[in-house]
Amino acid sequence: MLAALDGLGSLEGKRVLLKPNLLSASLGPLPCTEASFILAAAHFFVASKAMVCIGDSPAFGSARSLLARLGILQELLYLGVTVSDFRRTREVELPAGIRARIACRALDCDLLVNMPRVKAHAQTRVTLAVKNCFGCLTGLQKPLWHMLHGGRQGSFARLLVELPQILPPVLTLVDGIRAMHCTGPMKGRPYPLKLVAAGWNPVAVDMALLNVLGIDYADSPLHLTARELKQPGSNFKEITFPLAHSQELAVDDFRVPGHLAPIRFRIFSFFSSSIKRTLLSLADRE
Repeated sequence: MLAALDGLGSLEGKRVLLKPNLLSASLGPLPCTEASFILAAAHFFVASKAMVCIGDSPAFGSARSLLARLGILQELLYLGVTVSDFRRTREVELPAGIRARIACRALDCDLLVNMPRVKAHAQTRVTLAVKNCFGCLTGLQKPLWHMLHGGRQGSFARLLVELPQILPPVLTLVDGIRAMHCTGPMKGRPYPLKLVAAGWNPVAVDMALLNVLGIDYADSPLHLTARELKQPGSNFKEITFPLAHSQELAVDDFRVPGHLAPIRFRIFSFFSSSIKRTLLSLADRE
């Protein structure tokens, strides 16, 4: 699949960051990117003589603890892959003028490999390539963004669409082997989508996946915002498919929430979640 993409070039000596979705493994592995998919990517980039790091800022716990629960930490370490919990950050400004603290690992790599799992989402209907870049924000910033920018007049969707623009080159590798549908990003049901996808433009990748899943772009708040901002890749006619066309892979029984929950967290949920994140982070450090 990667061979069908132009622009990868030589990876020897390049700093490559693998950014899977390491949300939580408390309910099993489905909320996270598939372990075998992460390992396959790690093997590929290590074999390409890149300096490979895998990182994320999980909702609860650490990247290292979640990779251990997924059963792949030791093999990653054996391969020479380093693991980052995105503790070091640097402040940058998004095009909308909002400042955010982004993981230094994400800003300083030569190639960011964005590895989302296809999932339904209670607040954004689906979480795909663009939404997975949200994990480059660290720690309590994510729930804080929900609070500050998630109100009725908030700009949460716009900020998420703009995030990839301030990152290094982003190569998206989509884990659609076993998707999550009905709801998400934690408590959905498994769906055998049986596909993987790749692309250089997260917005275009999402547009193609919406076509596969039978979801109108207007029903995806993130993609609707991308269209309004005239982001490259937000128009289906702009997308090229060097391998299988999205319509060849289309399904008609992937279920997503009909009614979306508010982006902005309730104040009690915000504080209780923040306390839990902090305690689990301290426990992981010990």
